[in-house]
Amino acid sequence: MVGLGRRSKSVPPASEPPPVDPMLMDQLRDKDERIALLESKMAAQEAANEAARRQNERMMELLKKNFQNENFE
Repeated sequence: MVGLGRRSKSVPPASEPPPVDPMLMDQLRDKDERIALLESKMAAQEAANEAARRQNERMMELLKKNFQNENFE
């Protein structure tokens, strides 16, 4: 196998972490906060949709019960 056991000169050794730009870290934190907020909003919307679906099902059952001769499909 060619190159097995060799280390590329362009790859820094594992003991030397690359420098971190503080501005990039701030941007990442901001993005993480926005993602968490959007996930929270999405979960709330999904819960509201599920509640509306259950309410619609109950209403349909009542309609079918009260108007048995009608077709609601």
